[in-house]
Amino acid sequence: MWIDTHCHLDAHEFGDESLQVAARAGAQGVAMIVLPAVERANFAIVRGLAHAAPNACYALGIHPIYVPHATEDDLSALRAVVELAMADPRFVAIGEIGLDFFLPMLCEPAMRLKQEHFLREQLKIARDFDLPVLTHVRRSQDIVLKHARQIRPNGGIAHAFNGSFQQAQGYIDLGFKLGFGGAMTFTRALQIRRLAADLPLDAIVLETDAPDISPSWLHPGRNSPEELPRIGAVLAELRGLDIAQVAAETSANARAAMPRLPLME
Repeated sequence: MWIDTHCHLDAHEFGDESLQVAARAGAQGVAMIVLPAVERANFAIVRGLAHAAPNACYALGIHPIYVPHATEDDLSALRAVVELAMADPRFVAIGEIGLDFFLPMLCEPAMRLKQEHFLREQLKIARDFDLPVLTHVRRSQDIVLKHARQIRPNGGIAHAFNGSFQQAQGYIDLGFKLGFGGAMTFTRALQIRRLAADLPLDAIVLETDAPDISPSWLHPGRNSPEELPRIGAVLAELRGLDIAQVAAETSANARAAMPRLPLME
């Protein structure tokens, strides 16, 4: 059984197929799919999907790409919705939150500051409710790590990790797991494949980030949580391990990172 720790099943690329995709993934052995929110407008959408699909759960947060149009009211609304969601067994984390210093529009000085403000405030929400965080760390691993060290949420996952071994250790020391997915399947992705092969297995979780970060056999097509077992098989090959062992251990790691994950049905 596999756990997809990061999947945007609500994305428009899935159209009205989201529940069918989740069901097909379940038939492939994907026992749980974590659906992170990206903005206030989709909080209710990810919650609804998580309750409609037996093998789904959700996180709530404001993604850095949506920060330019976000307001302080959105942060207040997030705190209020999280407080209510603590009674919901399908709610597991704060996310997707973080920093993106790849897109030029997000690299302007004022927008960098706004991103960091939203990250810090959401880390505080996670800390206050004793929740893990699902962090976006594109070109920003060190700065996200700095803020996490200062505010100390209850662990989490560095999503789509693509940093150095030193940065990886920094996240591990804070109780984070590191997310690996489709990028690992490209033979040219030498650093990601080295990390996947050599980091402690108990630090690794699997993800698709569907519909994005398609594996090599789908690129540039739409990714899907159905691909997670095959992505996991690549990790097993890189590490010289049995696929069943990788499935069991990465699933255990996901549960360690997100203790509220529902039991597999």
